[in-house]
Amino acid sequence: MNPIRTRSFGMQMQRAVCLAVGLAAAAGVEAGPLADAAAIAEQKSASGDALGAYEAAAQAFAAFAATLPFSVKTAVFVSDKPKAFGAYTPRDGSAFSPGEPLVTYVELIGLSWKDIGEGKQQSNFSVDLELKDKAGEILAAQKEFGNFTFTGFVANQEIYTHLTLDVTGADPGDYVLHYTINDNVGQKVTAFEQPFTLLK
Repeated sequence: MNPIRTRSFGMQMQRAVCLAVGLAAAAGVEAGPLADAAAIAEQKSASGDALGAYEAAAQAFAAFAATLPFSVKTAVFVSDKPKAFGAYTPRDGSAFSPGEPLVTYVELIGLSWKDIGEGKQQSNFSVDLELKDKAGEILAAQKEFGNFTFTGFVANQEIYTHLTLDVTGADPGDYVLHYTINDNVGQKVTAFEQPFTLLK
C-alpha cells in the first residue's frame, strides 16, 4: 500500500492580539500581571489614550501567553481552506471519498517567540506526521512535514495553520493521523490525533 502520494502544508498568520482587560477580574482571581495591565489599560482608556490602552493590554496578554503550556487549542477537519484565524468551516464527519484531500485546521497556544533585534520577534515550529492503522501500527511517517519561521513586530497570539494531506492509493478502512508540532524556539512539543475513514 502506498498511503501517501503527495503532501502539502499551508500556513497563514493573522496579526491580531486579544485584549486582556477585565479578564482576571471576571475570573475572580487575585491581582496579578493581567489585572494590573487591565487597570493600566482602563486608566489610559479613561484618559482618552485608546492606543495606549490597547498596547498595555496586548503586551500583558502576550507575556501571559508565553507562560502557557504549548498546546493545540483547536484541531478539526474542515471542508475547505480556512480564510483567517477562526474563519473555517468544520467538515461534517471524518469519512473521506477516494481522492478527497484531508484538510485540518489547527490553532496553537503557548508558542515561544524570541527577540531578534530592531524591535522584531520571531517564532519557528515544525510539524511531523504519522499515519497509523486503527491498531496503532505506523504505516507512513514524515519528519518536518512542514517547517515555518515567522518574524514580526509583535509576538502574535492568534496563530493558525491548515494541513492538507493526500492519501490517494490507500486502501479503504479506518486510520489515524498523528501530528506532532515542535516549538523550535522554546524546545517544546505538542501533538494531536484525528481518526478518519477512507470509503470504497
